[in-house]
Amino acid sequence: MKPAEEIIGAVGFSVMAVRPGDSAVAMGIGDLPIVAQSHLINLMEHAAVISLDEYLEPGETTIAISIEIISLSPAQIGAELRATSRCIEVDNKELTFECEIYEGERQVAAAQIKRATVERVSFLSRTAAQSLIS
Repeated sequence: MKPAEEIIGAVGFSVMAVRPGDSAVAMGIGDLPIVAQSHLINLMEHAAVISLDEYLEPGETTIAISIEIISLSPAQIGAELRATSRCIEVDNKELTFECEIYEGERQVAAAQIKRATVERVSFLSRTAAQSLIS
């Protein structure tokens, strides 16, 4: 991973159109035809991951370690959502992102996402070993 001073301020963007299958009703987690919160999280995480493309070394990736989300306004089927992410802190291998989702000028959600950098092969090896032990 590049030095923290290079990563802080890195931005990422992600967009989605809310389809019927993205609703809380379709996912079985509510009875309103509004976007499911899990899709909001996915959209913001995608923006965070994209913001790191040029800052990770070959073989490195990140994994989510915590997400704190605030839903501010519902989005209906057909809504065009855009997420932004900005890296605000780097502490060793842990990165913190400030994320927001908008539909037009209306803010739909905000979150603080923490991700940790890992080396892909060793991480997957440890994960496989833990699964065998269980």
